[in-house]
Amino acid sequence: MAHDLIGIKKHEAEHHAHHHHHGASDHFHEHAHGDAASAAKSATIWLFVTLLGGVLIITSYIIQFFSPYSAVDKSYLYADQIDFSAMIGAILLAVRVIWHALKNLLSGHMHMDELVALAIAFALATGDYRVAGIVAFFLLVSELIESRTAIGARASIEELVKLTPKTARLIEGGTERVVDATALKPGQKVRVMPGDNIPADGRVAHGESTVNQANITGESLPVDKREGDQVFSGTTNLTGAMEIEVTKVGADTTLGQVQHLILDAERTKIPIMRLIDRYVIWYTPIVLMIAGIVLFFTKDENGLQRAISMLVVSCPCALIMATPTAMVAGLSAAARLGILIKDVSHLESAGRLTSVIFDKTGTLTTGELSVTRLVPAEGVSGADLLRLAASAEQNSNHPAARALMSVAREANVSYVKPEKFEEVPGKGVLASVEGSQIIVGRETFLREKNIDTSSVAEISKQMEGMSQLFVARGNQILGLVGLEDRTRSAAQSAVQELRDIGINRVAMLTGDRAAVARRVAAEMNCTEFKADCLPHEKLELVEAMRRQGHRVMVVGDGVNDAPALAAGDLGMAMGAAGSDVAIKSASIALLNNDLTRIPFLVRLSRETRSVVIQNLVFGVLFVIVMMTLGAFNIVSPITAAVAHALSSFFVVFNSARLVRMGEEKLTHTQVIAEEAASRRMSGSPAVA
Repeated sequence: MAHDLIGIKKHEAEHHAHHHHHGASDHFHEHAHGDAASAAKSATIWLFVTLLGGVLIITSYIIQFFSPYSAVDKSYLYADQIDFSAMIGAILLAVRVIWHALKNLLSGHMHMDELVALAIAFALATGDYRVAGIVAFFLLVSELIESRTAIGARASIEELVKLTPKTARLIEGGTERVVDATALKPGQKVRVMPGDNIPADGRVAHGESTVNQANITGESLPVDKREGDQVFSGTTNLTGAMEIEVTKVGADTTLGQVQHLILDAERTKIPIMRLIDRYVIWYTPIVLMIAGIVLFFTKDENGLQRAISMLVVSCPCALIMATPTAMVAGLSAAARLGILIKDVSHLESAGRLTSVIFDKTGTLTTGELSVTRLVPAEGVSGADLLRLAASAEQNSNHPAARALMSVAREANVSYVKPEKFEEVPGKGVLASVEGSQIIVGRETFLREKNIDTSSVAEISKQMEGMSQLFVARGNQILGLVGLEDRTRSAAQSAVQELRDIGINRVAMLTGDRAAVARRVAAEMNCTEFKADCLPHEKLELVEAMRRQGHRVMVVGDGVNDAPALAAGDLGMAMGAAGSDVAIKSASIALLNNDLTRIPFLVRLSRETRSVVIQNLVFGVLFVIVMMTLGAFNIVSPITAAVAHALSSFFVVFNSARLVRMGEEKLTHTQVIAEEAASRRMSGSPAVA
């Protein structure tokens, strides 16, 4: 019975198909739709009813204790009151169990709950109200504790994804009124003031502001939003007031999709659960048959007691909850660190990976160019080189130009506005600065303009693997600037940790040049790399590795890696939440960019599997041992009920250990704060 309450569970899938939940869990199961609050409320009501029934049973014992015993007619003076108190208590407690079992039978679903319901019904029928009440009481208490655990895991996941605001300021015909955020429709306009959370996905129709999108995209720096820009529900508006035209509401928003992913994951199954489901149909008849045999061959008055004890312990809650509780705990530990897993079978298979393939740009590296070397020519100062290059480049939007400008700002170089400016796409820029012509661009571009670059050719060759900008004034070369796509700080330790835990192939794929790929692969300590990869070649490489018998995880930023992500045994999209494509194509979405989460996931998966095995072994042994003790009348029905509750607790608390995994790591929100700090601190380049 207890197993009905955990958030993910046996028979859940088929019940969703029938739009139908199990009876006992009806009171709790609203939380399968993502509302832990209403689930907690109904759990509280049932806790009250259960405790009331328990108090009435205890009262019957208290009355008996104070009631005079008549030796003449072998009875207590207040026998009626004793029976009445026990009967009302038993009915309060038993009605839920029995009603639930009947509903299952009527709807054609055979579960194990009928076994316990039958035991309670036997006890009631023979007037043994206290046994009936106590058995039901312990069942319900264990069930309530399990459901609270499930709700707790859910609540910790809901915490992770900061919920959308409950209300929104709707603009209609020039006036503004407050409405429920859930009532918004696409096409409506809402006003968002500084400090407000944005109530729905939309486009900025009017106004400018900066928005903190950390809980959705994992990018830590606030993002500037202007008219026409996209905003996500659940993100926080910081500086200005904006009018937003709603494009997606409720479950369709990015935030809604993330929540939906988590709830869907809880409903999926791993192979061992499917196995239990397949044979579950034989369990109840076999137990009834064994109990019937014991009843038939026991000639003393304890026959029924033995059968009741056997039925009580035979409900294999510990066995059924063994896997789901561990999986929910694992999902919730992962979610706390910003890892969203779509299907519990993915959590299970992560522990069996043998190779990991990284996409370079945006995954192992930040995907943003930064200046790492300045090489002035003979007789030119580094400051002059930077000042003139920055003056020429300031009107360009090219990533290399932006990197150059950010270095000039950090170095406090006073650059000037160019008098004339011309950009030649794919080659470079021409600008006149302080009366002379400055050219910044590729070596081939300078050669076209008949500028001799031979004086820096030697250094240029040493800098192979970097992007290079050559700078010239008139037809004299001033020097060159080396730019690199910076590797992520945690990438090297993540790759090392993967190899330490036994993943022997760590490959890197990139569309970049071989020289760049070689440099990054060596820096990262990857076992192999492939450069100049087109998307379809990435796909072929993944498939080739799988044919060699490897279990492959592909890690990418999800934008151009969608086919490869879908082709691996597992696909993980980094910094994924802003991108619908990534969320759909990957089996696991990593909301931040901390690569050490990947080896953590592998360790979590292995730990989860070992907890599941411990739980299953315990569950099987418990049923076999306790049924045997019941058959020989060593265990009374009341002891059986207590033992049954304890077995459920054992499983719940054994699984709950997993929730604490990764506590030494920063949570998703802390990682984001750190990334923001490190970006503010990032140093300036080395001057050669």
